[in-house]
Amino acid sequence: MLTLISFLLFTIFVAVISWWKTHDDRQDTADGYFLAGRSLVWPVIGGSLLLTNLSTEQLVGINGGGYQHGMLLMTWEVWSSLSIVAMAIIFLPKYLKSGITTIPEFLEIRFDHRVRLLTSLISVILIVLILLPFILFSGAEFMIPVFGVEQYIGDNPSVNMLVVGSLLALIGGGYAVFGGLKAVAVSDTVNGIGLAVGGLLIPIFGLSYVGHGDMWQGLSTIVVQHPERMAPMGDSDANIPWHTLFTGVTLLTTCYWCTNQGIVQRTFAAKNLAEGQKGTLFAAVMKLFGPLYLVLPGIIAWHVVSSGDYDLANHPIPKDANGAYGFLVNLVLPDWATGFFAATIFGAILSSFNSFLNSGSTLFAIDIYQGMLKRNATDQEAVRAGRIFALLAVPLSVCLVLFFKSYGQAGLFDLLIQYVSVTNIPMISIMVVALISKRTPAIGASVALIAGMVFQVFFGILNDGNLGFTIAEKFYGWKMHGLHVAGINFAFLMLIMLAFRVLKPQAEPFEQKYSGDIDITPWKLAIPVGLGLIVAVAAIYLSMWSRFGLTPGAKVAAEYEARHPSPVPAK
Repeated sequence: MLTLISFLLFTIFVAVISWWKTHDDRQDTADGYFLAGRSLVWPVIGGSLLLTNLSTEQLVGINGGGYQHGMLLMTWEVWSSLSIVAMAIIFLPKYLKSGITTIPEFLEIRFDHRVRLLTSLISVILIVLILLPFILFSGAEFMIPVFGVEQYIGDNPSVNMLVVGSLLALIGGGYAVFGGLKAVAVSDTVNGIGLAVGGLLIPIFGLSYVGHGDMWQGLSTIVVQHPERMAPMGDSDANIPWHTLFTGVTLLTTCYWCTNQGIVQRTFAAKNLAEGQKGTLFAAVMKLFGPLYLVLPGIIAWHVVSSGDYDLANHPIPKDANGAYGFLVNLVLPDWATGFFAATIFGAILSSFNSFLNSGSTLFAIDIYQGMLKRNATDQEAVRAGRIFALLAVPLSVCLVLFFKSYGQAGLFDLLIQYVSVTNIPMISIMVVALISKRTPAIGASVALIAGMVFQVFFGILNDGNLGFTIAEKFYGWKMHGLHVAGINFAFLMLIMLAFRVLKPQAEPFEQKYSGDIDITPWKLAIPVGLGLIVAVAAIYLSMWSRFGLTPGAKVAAEYEARHPSPVPAK
């Protein structure tokens, strides 16, 4: 009962704050509904960026990766800071100069209307068919055991998944449909404060558990007993080999943080460029601390399970790596904190869901409805179309939850990376060309988009026959990591667009014009802070590498298989 009460109190508190901050705002204009009236300041932008990114697919998925593979999963956090710096220094000034609402809108300015429609359709499909169902599935995976849902509605896993997923979708959809982007951003900021507190409690209590009440002793035990699990980079047999940092990892993180509508939309709502850069770089700084709550808990859970030093009767062994985070939470968190922490996780789930739903609505309303279906539509009609789209997308995403459930034994984050690569690699390739080439024609971008998706589906999914990027994949008889396949795809697409640039160049070079929508004077400390972050990332990797070396991927995998009583099927 105490868990439920504390959960409800914090959840209601967030809803009241969101209503109070947005109830007087205009929601009948495109800028007001989709871009919060271009009024967001840096703390809100930074907090919303972080919490949109942070949800149960991260907490459950990356910690599951840490449980199975060790600290090298920190790549998706620390290395991402470099991509966020690129967003602040390179991409954001270009975006705000054109006063855009969506990424496809920028691509229309650079290329043509067909490229805009094509990228909009691709982005909407990605959000509705993959991202939204994935968020609901991973959220339900966490919430079901925390609240003991089986005790109330039975032990049918599919029914429980649908019921909890539906509740998450309805509440998260309410923010996006009726509150617009500002309600989403405000709720993100409040939830982010709670999640920062709650998220850090788990590794603190976990280390204390391992150290029998002494957190530092617990950390020492983990480092001394299995130092290979603290290595920041992997060898060629690892889940993320070190050399993939310079191919697929950089491409995917850059696409996510610089071109993903669900992420970058809150930066488009910045009051001015300086505020946008401050908020974006603040998010980059905070990502450096991500491994503390997104990887370390998974490593702690592995040590606890390996040692057998826990109450097996009241805390069942995780069925697979995806259950590691929930196992540790239930094991180490005091009863008084369970409800509060569940509320912060609930907020993180809602944040990701409503943010991507709002972005899907924006893409549909601005790019597809106004751009193709009704080109003379008013702002009010566009907002209404976006809301109708969101109302239809919610039940569809709930139904698709069961699809992801059928792959429950696979590493959640690996599975997500594999699917989103189909659209992300083509997207980042044409965006890079849009920024660096003034004469590559629109037809080159259109061909690259289609060719890149076909390439990634065939070589990244069908020709591999496995889930995720955890093993070497086949490429014309060569075995290589899936992240390298993504890198080859990128190079292939760049060659396609280079061929069009040489054989059929644009008649006139592209020149970007300033829309005048907001002040684009850059923050004077943006470049120094960005350079400082690059140095910080290098220092983190070099210091940890010199201490722990490379993760011997085969050895870590063998340890996982040998020590885990119910191993994930070999891939």
